[in-house]
Amino acid sequence: MTTLAVDITFPLITAVELTEDLLVIELADGRSISAPIAWFPRLVHANPTERQNWRLIAKGQGIHWIDLDEDISAESLIMGKPSAESQQSFQRWLAARNT
Repeated sequence: MTTLAVDITFPLITAVELTEDLLVIELADGRSISAPIAWFPRLVHANPTERQNWRLIAKGQGIHWIDLDEDISAESLIMGKPSAESQQSFQRWLAARNT
């Protein structure tokens, strides 16, 4: 039996924009991908300053929000995957944030 290995590479993020309702990324291949902010509870609970305090990580493979301890990858956005954070983890983060 022969096995075919497929190497999938995702394009890098070149720009990020956040609106009140959307996270929009520009990709190196020219595409724009958007996802609802509602997919990422930490972004929902962030103030505008925290939402804008992001940086690209891994040469554009993802986005990191230091104030929110949130990382979102280009791969997850391309694949249409919302946050996988458990409710228990999110509730702990939210409780610590409100103290």
